[in-house]
Amino acid sequence: MSDYAIELDNLTRTFRSGQGKTRRAVDQLSLRIERGEMFGLLGPNGAGKTSTVKILMTVLLPTSGHARILGDDVVKQVERVRHRTGVILGGDTGLYARLSARDNLLLFADLYGIPYRDQRRRIGELLDVVGLLKSERTRVETFSRGMKQRLHIARGLLHDPEVVILDEPSNGIDPVGARELRDLVRGTVRNGRTVLMTTHYMFEADELCDRVAVMRDGKKIAEGTPESLKKQTDGQVVLSLDIIGVGEPELDRLRRLPGIRSLSVTAVDGSQRLDLHCDQQTDITAAVMTELRHLSVLRVAKREPTLEDAYVSLVSGSGGTWTS
Repeated sequence: MSDYAIELDNLTRTFRSGQGKTRRAVDQLSLRIERGEMFGLLGPNGAGKTSTVKILMTVLLPTSGHARILGDDVVKQVERVRHRTGVILGGDTGLYARLSARDNLLLFADLYGIPYRDQRRRIGELLDVVGLLKSERTRVETFSRGMKQRLHIARGLLHDPEVVILDEPSNGIDPVGARELRDLVRGTVRNGRTVLMTTHYMFEADELCDRVAVMRDGKKIAEGTPESLKKQTDGQVVLSLDIIGVGEPELDRLRRLPGIRSLSVTAVDGSQRLDLHCDQQTDITAAVMTELRHLSVLRVAKREPTLEDAYVSLVSGSGGTWTS
């Protein structure tokens, strides 16, 4: 029996592009995920997360390398892998809109081979746990996105898997619903299981995951606990500004200022959030304000770096390759 729940050894997946060129979606990825661990796989779109997860789900063949779940090879022992793994996806995919929540689970219980005598008890328990027992006879087409995600969780746990693959659990869900889903993931989904979770939300990974790996261009560029990744930013402070109208000319001038290591810009409620990662010992506030004097600056504040700051530094290319 393997000591690890999930093992990836030099996993590679290539695709042919429209121009006949070969692209590596996953590039010699190696990971060891402990039994009972909640592990986050992070990275921007196109980083290789989805291809990695599809290989583990046994729906995509690797070009080279190996992947094992609980010691079972995902290519050679497909049925054993599927029996021991639960997959929780998001959105409408994988649910039958015109069936009720209970009928959806009854259908999947048959597909999983769960004995009929156990189905009703198991389904009732799961619907209760995910908060859908009162809506068990309601058609799924009337469900909110959050309710559908809860049903996905119930479906993924029907056969009591040892390993759960959780893809973007709170994507597109309102903040209250997302918090409730995180509580479900922390308690119901985990519950002694090994969980591999993909997410775009750094606070979610910080809150839930024991360890994370960051991918970029198919490669693993960082791995460690959320705290250890944040320590990459030791000696840094973030100068955060809400601003209107900042563009590439201003950003280029800011990048050249002494003491600024990297920067990022995001749209926030009609304005822009400009985060400057700076050397802690250098106060560059006055120099920054001088460069932006012709723009409307709504707010200026300093804060400690977060996991998202470490992530931005890594995927932007300024953080190199890092493991802890």
